[in-house]
Amino acid sequence: MTTKSPSCCHPERNRFSGGAKDLLCILTLISLVLITVLLPLRGAAQDMPLFRWENFTTANGLPDNHVFCVLVDGNRIWAGTENGLGLYENGAWKVFRPDNDARQQSLAHQAVLSLALDKRTGDVWAGTMGGLSRISAGRIDTFTQLTSGLSNDIVYGVGVQGDFVWTATAAGASRLNTRTGQWTLFNERNTPMYEIWTYSVSPAEDKVYYAVWGGGVLEYDVKTERWKDYNDPDGETELVLMKDQGLIHEITTSVSYVDKILWVATYFGASRYDGRYWHNFLQKDSGLPSNFLNQIKAIDANRAWFSTDKGLAYFDGTNWAVYRPALDTRKPEMLVRDAVGTVKKIPVQSAPAHNYVLGVDFQDDDIWVATAKGLSHGIREKNPVETVQVLSTHKAQHKK
Repeated sequence: MTTKSPSCCHPERNRFSGGAKDLLCILTLISLVLITVLLPLRGAAQDMPLFRWENFTTANGLPDNHVFCVLVDGNRIWAGTENGLGLYENGAWKVFRPDNDARQQSLAHQAVLSLALDKRTGDVWAGTMGGLSRISAGRIDTFTQLTSGLSNDIVYGVGVQGDFVWTATAAGASRLNTRTGQWTLFNERNTPMYEIWTYSVSPAEDKVYYAVWGGGVLEYDVKTERWKDYNDPDGETELVLMKDQGLIHEITTSVSYVDKILWVATYFGASRYDGRYWHNFLQKDSGLPSNFLNQIKAIDANRAWFSTDKGLAYFDGTNWAVYRPALDTRKPEMLVRDAVGTVKKIPVQSAPAHNYVLGVDFQDDDIWVATAKGLSHGIREKNPVETVQVLSTHKAQHKK
């Protein structure tokens, strides 16, 4: 059985000849390629998640409006704030704060900077401005620099990896073996850490990554127990001179390692590293609302959420969405940017509590957002963006 070629290219069925026939064939093939490529991109841009937002403040039980971090624990939500740790369960808030009469059996400090969940035991670990606390079945145990092997009492980041709890502190990294109680310290003496202000940690089965403020990213290989550092190749602290040649900047604030892909947040943009190639994101050539990032949290190898000082951003691998109160009017705003830079303004009735976003966590299809003016719960709408009337469309202008 033989298959005939398309009529535009078949000599017996085409009334054109010579160059005209060849030109028509080429144009037809180009059209097919464009349709194949652009239609999926268009659909993906329209399928960005749409949320109905509900916000929590001190008016409805939140310990403090300045929320540093949020942790989803099944149906329970933990919020680390400037004045206590809040637990939201069954529609009500419970607040944990230090108890001067029982320092070792209460929260280490009222300012809670980071949270992590041990999914095996259900224990919650809280990094604070005064030490590390473990909340286990209603009991609180606190670890400080004086009472344990914690390297510093200011704990910016905490993560759980099997029996190990990793911490990022103002004076290096610490690792607690919860089975033996043994602590291990990592600093400039035993790692390539030329700055000791560790800001975030992301442990996985094979690797552990640290964001080191002013020192790039550190990688710990679990199998070899060796450290490796990643730094900005151009060494420029104010400008990005060598895009996609390495880590975008050395002032790193957050790392997220998922599906063997490393995502990095900095105060000058974001980076994605697949073990071989770097790809960097800047406000001027992506959907980021700002280059100033407080946190990055990946869903998988292609999708991630970016917490910035000008809103919450989502990247699906091709297209972007931004959720925030508008910077000028403060009215709820959602923006969608496709692969070619077309930006659409989507009509929404609610937004996160504030555009200064410090962190996120996920509860099935919902998202919880820590902001400088409250905690926000994004409830995923069933209707996709494509069913919503677009308010306006424009082409993004690249900033120099």
